Amino acid sequence: MNKLTAALIATLFAGTAFAQAPATTSTTTTTPSAASTTTTTAPATRAEIKADKTEAKADRKVEKTEAKADQKVEKAAAKAEKKVEKAEAKAEKKTDKADMKADASAAKK
Repeated sequence: MNKLTAALIATLFAGTAFAQAPATTSTTTTTPSAASTTTTTAPATRAEIKADKTEAKADRKVEKTEAKADQKVEKAAAKAEKKVEKAEAKAEKKTDKADMKADASAAKK
């Protein structure tokens, strides 16, 4: 849910910034001696820069959240594996104890 909200907010800011950004201007100048074309574009507006920063921040936040989730999954898997190993060791210990009792009982007869 947090990822979805972060993506929605980032999209909203980016959409707003680009909707308000002025169109880039292109000028062509021709000199009498040679035909040269010069194209200039408007620098990024503050809104575009802010939107980019906000989007980058949201992306970092999503990556951080995903990394934490991955760590939790790995930790849970390791804990489950440890629990299984402990149960297997306990079961093996019980069977060894039962075998020793059976051997002692057979030796007495």
